[in-house]
Amino acid sequence: MAPSPGVSERDRLRERLPGLTLRDEHRLRRLLDRPGDPAGLVPEIEAAEQRVAARRAAVPEIRYPDELPITARVEDIRTAIRDHPVVIVAGETGSGKTTQLPKICLELGRGVRGLIGHTQPRRLAARTVAERIAQEVGQRLGDSVGYQVRFTAQVGERTLVKLMTDGILLAEIGQDRMLRRYDTLIIDEAHERSLNIDFILGYVRQLLPRRPDLKVVITSATIDPDRFSRHFDNAPVIEVSGRTYPVELRYRP
Repeated sequence: MAPSPGVSERDRLRERLPGLTLRDEHRLRRLLDRPGDPAGLVPEIEAAEQRVAARRAAVPEIRYPDELPITARVEDIRTAIRDHPVVIVAGETGSGKTTQLPKICLELGRGVRGLIGHTQPRRLAARTVAERIAQEVGQRLGDSVGYQVRFTAQVGERTLVKLMTDGILLAEIGQDRMLRRYDTLIIDEAHERSLNIDFILGYVRQLLPRRPDLKVVITSATIDPDRFSRHFDNAPVIEVSGRTYPVELRYRP
């Protein structure tokens, strides 16, 4: 018995969903699961395809500063993120991990179907890091790189990387428990072990089995990164050296 036209059309529309953003895919899949003629959803799916195409076109050209120690480990970090759900990057201050990790994720194609969420412990850091990354990729703040802190946000439809305080991410968990807004999370300065960071790490650990598409990168100072690795089932740890500067000692007579 030949399948009815309605079922065939529904299946064809379902095949188009994995190419959409995570939120559009979830929303439209629920609509397709409802009874009725699915033809009315075609314009919505086409609009969603245009949105994801615009996001893909917004990916900037990626370059890495030669003077940063992390540049020598870009390939190792890229491979680890591609092959593992969780990666720990341990590096001293000045290694470049905060500004370069989002760019590595962009090179892997992350940030298109969902945002690359990048948390900072403090509001000033969220804004200044966003400004620095936007400058490095040659775009205005709020285009492909934006930020959100309490009472202030510069995030647009084509924003791929979103800097924010860990408190903002914590508030979003209450509204979207699956965190479908994001396809990648970078939890920066995890060694500070604030209550917010500890809650986020615990929540993400429970979320990962339900979100196998989600990538998580945790950065820490070189103080006991293996502890974070054990928490995430022995996730790989990549260590990056910091920058050193010559120091001249002068003694007063």
